[in-house]
Amino acid sequence: MPRPRKWRRVCQLPESDLFGPQQDQRPGRKILSMTVEEYETIRLIDLEGLTQEACADRMEVARTTVQRIYNDARKKLAASLVEGHLLKIEGGDYKLCDEVDQQMGCGRCRRHRFGQVSQQGSPSE
Repeated sequence: MPRPRKWRRVCQLPESDLFGPQQDQRPGRKILSMTVEEYETIRLIDLEGLTQEACADRMEVARTTVQRIYNDARKKLAASLVEGHLLKIEGGDYKLCDEVDQQMGCGRCRRHRFGQVSQQGSPSE
């Protein structure tokens, strides 16, 4: 019996979930599916500049898991850009940070929404 998959913590969903070339609207084109947690690793590592270890801490998974998810996401992004496929962000095994986490000062969400982290690891005011 396979081991159950662990939920990954995600701080925000993408504003858009479908990406691709606008000028080519032919029917039947290939659609690549990227999971929400793959999107989150791209956002945290490439956009926010976190290390894989810091990304793993925010998502509450092992660094090796983040490395695998990130590599899968990069391959899908590259295929979409180079080969002109549509990219759809959907599904996955994740838990979205809720309002209680945000209001109670969840470090992962608070850092994302309210600013940088000081050297002691607490959110800066």
